[in-house]
Amino acid sequence: MATAAAAPADSLAIPIDRAGRRARPLGRLWRDPLGRFGLGLVVLVVASAVGADLLSPLDPTALDPRLRLQAPSAAHLFGTDHLGRDLFTRVLHGGRIALGVSLISVGLALSIGLGLGMLAGYGPRWLDSLLLLAFDAVRSFPTIMLALAIVTLLGPSLHTIVLIVVVTSIPVYGRVVRTQTQALRGYDFILAERALGAGLARVLLKHVLPNVIGPVLILASMDVPVVVTIEAGLSFLGVGVRPPTPSWGLILNDGYTFIRDTPWPVLAGGFPLIVTTLGFTFLGESLRDIFDPQLRREA
Repeated sequence: MATAAAAPADSLAIPIDRAGRRARPLGRLWRDPLGRFGLGLVVLVVASAVGADLLSPLDPTALDPRLRLQAPSAAHLFGTDHLGRDLFTRVLHGGRIALGVSLISVGLALSIGLGLGMLAGYGPRWLDSLLLLAFDAVRSFPTIMLALAIVTLLGPSLHTIVLIVVVTSIPVYGRVVRTQTQALRGYDFILAERALGAGLARVLLKHVLPNVIGPVLILASMDVPVVVTIEAGLSFLGVGVRPPTPSWGLILNDGYTFIRDTPWPVLAGGFPLIVTTLGFTFLGESLRDIFDPQLRREA
């Protein structure tokens, strides 16, 4: 009877322990000052982009030459540009462009690189060599030169920027996943699954994918500010987003042109880039320290 009475208590102990393990990474992130700071900046950037219409009712493309190059005020928190457009509104809507391009392009590159990397690491030798050749061929071109060549062929647009980021990022994710997949293919649980007759799709989706997705997601989170910078850089050079679409790179370009008259457009365009880069970088570094066993720090 004592054994039977103890069974329910033992059965309740397992879920509680699992819940504690699931909550542990979030607790580690919250206890890390840099992780907490990075998470706050990321939430700030995302919230300002999503709620741009609520935070500023003004039209980001509305022209009013009478208000050109004004300093910050209660009516215009970041001032106005050379065409009288409200900089605060353009920064908010430019965040939508930057985050939209980065999340879509990083998501596509991650998905494709994940699939190709698992095939290269688990597939036959000839497929591995072929995919590595393709990865090396793409990465052999400087990113900016390849971007300028693609823009010249296809024309400047958001779709072109997404294509550039996807093409140049796939080899990065593919190589990381390939290395991890090759390390996993010799593990006992993979060999046992193959001995039971499991096919390629089942082994990759049920066993390899859960073990390689974590580090790649952390890498993707740290690539978001890189993509934001690429979009802003191409727009600054005039080969990215076209006016009058609000973009942080276009705001910087206009500010550089009129920097002798006022510094506020340059500050308005550079500030969100700095905040976004710091936020995602600090968050990614903290997540890497939490989930990477070799870099994990004791709480």
